[in-house]
Amino acid sequence: MRKNIVAGNWKMNNDLAETQELLSHLKMQLVKEPKADVYVAPSYISLFSAFESLKGTAIEVAAQNMHFAEKGAYTGEISAKMLKSVGVKTVILGHSERRAYFNETDELLAKKVDAALENEMTVIFCFGEELKDRKADQHFEVVKNQLENGLFHISKDACKNVILAYEPVWAIGTGETASPEQAQEIHAYVRKMLTEKFGETIAQDVSILYGGSVKPDNAKDIFGKEDVDGGLIGGASLNAVDFLAIVNSFE
Repeated sequence: MRKNIVAGNWKMNNDLAETQELLSHLKMQLVKEPKADVYVAPSYISLFSAFESLKGTAIEVAAQNMHFAEKGAYTGEISAKMLKSVGVKTVILGHSERRAYFNETDELLAKKVDAALENEMTVIFCFGEELKDRKADQHFEVVKNQLENGLFHISKDACKNVILAYEPVWAIGTGETASPEQAQEIHAYVRKMLTEKFGETIAQDVSILYGGSVKPDNAKDIFGKEDVDGGLIGGASLNAVDFLAIVNSFE
């Protein structure tokens, strides 16, 4: 059975002291048994301190990115093995900002997915259309291609280590939000794709998150849709009160 999940992607925000302050607030205010699995994804420099700080809590640490190679002449990059060495077992791959600003292609992401899964990591795989795609009524095709080219080469067994995150790019950091109905429409479409590729059982076990200007005042309506299992939260995850309000949005 699929899980409710709320993951906070902190992006390039918070130095070490700010990270510890935010984590302290989260630890103090998080309910003892939240109705969702909770992740935070600080910057690379804070991953180990976050992991140490969150031991014994219900909050797990994820990385925002990783390289596909185990090691080598890739200046500035981080491998799956390095992440695991500091306690991190989950990684976000394919975020729209990585695709747009760092030219990450579906082919590159497929290699990263393989590397993460081979190292027994959990992958939060992001996908979603730009505004021009939606206006041209091509959003289903864009989503289909991103999933088929970047992810759907994996085995059925590997699916247990995959979380999907739908990001309508036009709703990230813009204040715009896909309506609950728009989110559900894509999530249902993706679950149908999962069924056709991997079978009904796996399709019903994979959590699909929504990412795009989720806030405390809209989270409950979005998460209430049948095929929406939580959120990949950006800006609101930098505020402990807002982030935990979103975590507590599940009935």
